[in-house]
Amino acid sequence: MSLSNARDTREEWLQRIVRALEGLEYGSVQIVVHDSQITQIERLEKHRFPLEKAQTAAKPSYTKK
Repeated sequence: MSLSNARDTREEWLQRIVRALEGLEYGSVQIVVHDSQITQIERLEKHRFPLEKAQTAAKPSYTKK
């Protein structure tokens, strides 16, 4: 592999990694390497939703007479 070809391949993988990271708010990007070569990039994205508390029935207020 020529130096120019190796550099192009490196740039291509870097671009793929950056694309996997773009817009990722929560999650992970995993780079899988086999025999010192990147073989795949995995992106796991999580979506977080705010919890809404259920409204409970108003408790009666007791007053002493």
